[in-house]
Amino acid sequence: MRFTIDRLDHLVLHCADLEQTASWYQRVLGMERDGIGPNQQTALKFGGQKIILLSPEATEAPLAKCTIPGGADLCLITAVGANEIVNHLRQCGITIVAGPAARTGALGPLTSVFCRDPDGNLIEIGSYLEP
Repeated sequence: MRFTIDRLDHLVLHCADLEQTASWYQRVLGMERDGIGPNQQTALKFGGQKIILLSPEATEAPLAKCTIPGGADLCLITAVGANEIVNHLRQCGITIVAGPAARTGALGPLTSVFCRDPDGNLIEIGSYLEP
């Protein structure tokens, strides 16, 4: 039987300080906290997906081979333009690493702004709106 993947349901980020990281995603990216689960984890919902945050104490198997905080590079899409992204990040006191810059996403050309979360993960915030 052959199958194809339809979408991403969730991804897992390992973090040094679960509360600090969860608060950052809520404050800066507007994600909704979905409670704290078993084994030192919490979930952040956005659209039809979620990010599961695992603390260093997480022991639930299976775990990724490398669980070091800061090793991820994510691209998240928003429905506002690059100028609004930049203004929002500045208002939140977030350092912009790069951008706005033209990039190519899963659906074609987009404009992206890059920053880092508290663990050092590279967070690309992209928009498919015309620059």
